[in-house]
Amino acid sequence: MLKVLFVASEVVPFAKTGGLADVAGSLPKELRAQGIDVRVVMPKYGNIAEKYKKKMKPLLNTQIHVAWREKFCGVEYVEHDTVPVYFIDNEEYFKREGFYGYDDDAERFSFFSRAVLNMLPKLDFKPDIIHINDWHASLVSVFLKLEHQNDPYYTNIRTVYTIHNLKYQGVFPKSVMNDVLGLDMKYFQNGDLEFFDAVNFMKGGIIYSDYITTVSRTYAQEIQYEYFGEKLDGLLCERSKELVGIINGLDYDLYNPKTDRHLVVNYDENSTSAKLDNKVALQQELGLPVHRKVPVLAIVSRLVGTKGLDLIIRIMDEILQHEDVQVVILGTGDKKYEDWFKGLAWRFPKKVSANITFSNSLAHKIYAAADMFIMPSRYEPCGIGQLIALRYGAIPIVRETGGLKDTVQAFDKYTQTGNGFVFTNYNAHELLFAIKQALGTYSDQSIWNTIVQNAMTSDYSWKKSAQQYKELYTSLKK
Repeated sequence: MLKVLFVASEVVPFAKTGGLADVAGSLPKELRAQGIDVRVVMPKYGNIAEKYKKKMKPLLNTQIHVAWREKFCGVEYVEHDTVPVYFIDNEEYFKREGFYGYDDDAERFSFFSRAVLNMLPKLDFKPDIIHINDWHASLVSVFLKLEHQNDPYYTNIRTVYTIHNLKYQGVFPKSVMNDVLGLDMKYFQNGDLEFFDAVNFMKGGIIYSDYITTVSRTYAQEIQYEYFGEKLDGLLCERSKELVGIINGLDYDLYNPKTDRHLVVNYDENSTSAKLDNKVALQQELGLPVHRKVPVLAIVSRLVGTKGLDLIIRIMDEILQHEDVQVVILGTGDKKYEDWFKGLAWRFPKKVSANITFSNSLAHKIYAAADMFIMPSRYEPCGIGQLIALRYGAIPIVRETGGLKDTVQAFDKYTQTGNGFVFTNYNAHELLFAIKQALGTYSDQSIWNTIVQNAMTSDYSWKKSAQQYKELYTSLKK
């Protein structure tokens, strides 16, 4: 049986700040269902819920070198949703509020990467493949090649490195080479870890891993160009033969309108009229006028510039002044966007509900109630919002980039194919045209029902993507 160790800095349900946690929580579960002995390892953060901590079983205590320091390392274990999960324990590094953003992040996550490798000979589990995710775990590949190359235990272990978002690379002062990583400066001077006179963890992961993946086919192509490449496009072009895009899936157990306990009325692709009951319930909850037939446009997003909010700001007044619609916003982020959406709700109190917060329950209700889902990202490695929207029959209106391009196909009224509305250029007029096109189509309910059917029967579960990972692992083992 193929054995895989999946290394991530956050995993649902133990810790989450973004999409990485969703992937690390759901992909291993599907890989196990496909016959792979996959196990997960992550840091034991202080704010993991007590109900999970109580279930953890201690496996071993050891010491880990962090350059000239020697640090305690504990390993604990729990099985969750059929998946064995290991936790790297060091309270000095991980018993803190939140997960990232500390001055010693380089030290914390180099410790984590070393601990992952050093725990393996002491466990009854030797992986064929170590699957590493994002910059926080990227040094696993570096340490494997530079510190364990003469140890026969590690000889045949191969590495896969997944880039979830190229923008976040783990860049630190070059002093960390000696003081934190404990590596010879020659690996900085030869360019392996050097990045504009600083140390770049992600660059090391790209260079030292056997294979590189990212989270959609289109994003794998885009990051080889300067506009998307975040100054690593040249390196990614050099490694293009070992770079592949595999679209993220969605956990169809977690996101299922037929069983979702957050909804007033459950439904599936054969009972989409029940969406109207969820729409009425949401209108009542948010204090909007109750109207079953008015189209509801949803924005569920981090309120940051890369999500295309500047385009929304430019066209939303025109939409609200000239169209009979309601707009529901959910999210937090940059204060300027939070304030703008609050102001929009104040100016259009009967048409706009701005919920500047994070609520998982409200998010589910919005997806179930919405007719359309707006996601005009400047770039989007994969995106999860549009996948949830498709699952719940909220028709995505998206920009043709990254994972949005790979998962949302423009509806064609002649062939009755497609599951959304798309526009190409990062341009407010194109977004406005796409929204008006969607609203025009909505007025013909028979055609609209076809689009909803197409959306809800689009298969973006993990099954197909996990199969692609399985094939990649198998080829690397050979």
